Amino acid sequence: MIAAQTPVLAITAGEPAGIGPDLCVRLASESLPLPIAIIADRDLIRSRAERLGVDLRIADYQPGISVPRGTLAVVHQPLACPAVPGRLDSANSRYVLGTLKRAVEGCRSGEFAAMVTGPVHKGIINDAGIPFSGHTEFLAAETGTSRVVMMLVCEAMKVALATTHLALKDVPAAITRPSLEQTLRILHRELARLFDLPRPRILVAGLNPHSGESGHLGREEIEVIQPTLEKLRGEGFLLEGPLPADTLFTPARLGKADCVLAMYHDQGLPVLKYASFGHGINVTLGLPIIRTSVDHGTALDLAGTGEADAGSLVAAIETAAAMARSRARAGS
Repeated sequence: MIAAQTPVLAITAGEPAGIGPDLCVRLASESLPLPIAIIADRDLIRSRAERLGVDLRIADYQPGISVPRGTLAVVHQPLACPAVPGRLDSANSRYVLGTLKRAVEGCRSGEFAAMVTGPVHKGIINDAGIPFSGHTEFLAAETGTSRVVMMLVCEAMKVALATTHLALKDVPAAITRPSLEQTLRILHRELARLFDLPRPRILVAGLNPHSGESGHLGREEIEVIQPTLEKLRGEGFLLEGPLPADTLFTPARLGKADCVLAMYHDQGLPVLKYASFGHGINVTLGLPIIRTSVDHGTALDLAGTGEADAGSLVAAIETAAAMARSRARAGS
């Protein structure tokens, strides 16, 4: 591994027609906890700064060389064709994936302490003939990780998912004792290693309304979730559940827990995004690298307008830096 003099965070600018480049431009004036390197086309960043009326200086990223506020260090990745704000072009899909691959390579080599990802557009990547269901799955494949856990974080709560981007009809079959156990083991380990929570308290949602109503509304709680929780409680895990999701997200319960595990995407994330949209972040747990992300999409209608809020990206950077420090303390 490369021994970096000062930890550096890699920031991928995301979909070039979206607000990702705008947000990267805004970072030049932010006070950030660690130096950053923007992975993007330098001319894209320069042109977006000009459109936004921002006096921005761009320097080629060099390990160990810091840049002053008002300057962005950029790892140049050339676009396939010029990007127009708000106008998607599938020709640039491989460029988007290339920025992610470069960040992963840098994190794995030790060049970067973590990667923070701007928003991408799944549809246009698939339109280019490249199967892509999201950052989470892509990064798992790139790092050869068999299972990862998606977790969103805001000031009020942390919500992890037992399943991610699946059709609702496919969720019950995807929740098995082995898969749920593996998810909880990853969640428990990473909360301790990356968030300084040595004995994390986890609330686990049921799958069905009212957690199955003693089997009358579904048996997954009885046959899958409860036995898995009992097994891990026997090993010392602090787990409460399965709990009805409609009463799980209350201040009284959340105040006594470190994290919630929801069974599927739209069971847990609407609550968190209602509480924090624009300032929450996405974290991928279980990877050999640290990755955080914004909690919003490409917002094509805002690209190049100056109206995009960098709050979520700044929060993702701050969390990535804190996770990198926690990992360093843990020696892993």
